[in-house]
Amino acid sequence: MSKIPEKKSVSGETKYSQQVGEKAARKLKAQHHVTQTVWSGLGMMGLVGWSVAVPTLLGAALGLWLDKHYPGSHSWTLMLLAVGLGLGCFNAWHWVTKEDREMHEHEGDNHE
Repeated sequence: MSKIPEKKSVSGETKYSQQVGEKAARKLKAQHHVTQTVWSGLGMMGLVGWSVAVPTLLGAALGLWLDKHYPGSHSWTLMLLAVGLGLGCFNAWHWVTKEDREMHEHEGDNHE
């Protein structure tokens, strides 16, 4: 069985080894992107969680203080807890929308 030797490029690599090298480079780049995406996703979940939790807890704490010092027929705690939750959700929505927009702009720059 006689093998036909592959032609070598100027750099001394065969066409097959060039293809393998290119494929390995693509896999490494994709793996880096996935790892980066996973960590940024986990970070985003933490940020979203805190951006909702902190205003909610601050509203509840302020409401408890107001209920203790200025009692009335309405619960300040419940009202400020709901306001804090609403502000936190709005803040999280705003942050996620901003990050999504930046991510899509960045992807557009890479594909051109």
